[in-house]
Amino acid sequence: MNFKVLLAASALLASQSFAIIGVGVHYAPNFGTKMTGLGADKEANKVKVTDDGWVQMWHGGFEETMHGLGVKLWIDFLPKIDVEATFNLQFGSYDASLFYLDPSVAIKGGEGTYKQVDLEVEMGGTPFGKANPKYVQMNGDISITYPLTFIPIFRPYIGGGVTYYMNTFILNQKFTKKVVGDTYATLYAESLPQNVNDLLALDLDKATDPSSRIEDALVENIQEAAIDEGLNQSIGFHLLVGVRAKLPIIPIAAYANFKYYFLGDYPEEVDPGHMAAEIGVGFAL
Repeated sequence: MNFKVLLAASALLASQSFAIIGVGVHYAPNFGTKMTGLGADKEANKVKVTDDGWVQMWHGGFEETMHGLGVKLWIDFLPKIDVEATFNLQFGSYDASLFYLDPSVAIKGGEGTYKQVDLEVEMGGTPFGKANPKYVQMNGDISITYPLTFIPIFRPYIGGGVTYYMNTFILNQKFTKKVVGDTYATLYAESLPQNVNDLLALDLDKATDPSSRIEDALVENIQEAAIDEGLNQSIGFHLLVGVRAKLPIIPIAAYANFKYYFLGDYPEEVDPGHMAAEIGVGFAL
């Protein structure tokens, strides 16, 4: 009799431990992803943006873990399988600088003098404002999982599914060259004094300094293009192993997943690590 009661209690405990549907938020670090930069020394590793070299640029990279956040919806009531829908956002920051020949110096006889502009931009399609450039990757996962349902409170599972990838461009030579185009040459020509009186009147301390006008125009062009560039999109797949835990009656669940991603398109400077974790809590009905 005691055995039957214990068995019934265990079955009740297991049945109450899992929900029909749940939604959660989680921390989602990405492991192993690296972005290749142009080298630590900006002056030695900057590259030409214009054919004449009057505008140049440099960008760094990163190797640290990409931090991120995500949300998850899961369904437990289907026979034999569960379904998860997940959205994750992860990012890594890097530095980028623009170098342009300073017309204010060139006009007065200087040669080879470049001004450095450390770029801060807002990337279109991401929730970040203007800051150091960021490589941002977002993915939406639809996963089919196979749970082990005989363990009370804990629900281990394995599975896999389809991933929809979205990621930002890299502020590199190719992008900057496309954006700058003939802007610098046009502005430089317009900034040249037309006569001796103009040359004598040139005041480098005022906002009308041609250098500042050129800098403002170049930075504005880059910012506008960064907003308009949009996100690179592709399809891939993932495998996962995870566990959810939920106490009886209490509508709160915790979960942890490890995912391995494959396929998908990335910028050429990015070496994807293909691995991510999800550690979170949710509300389970």
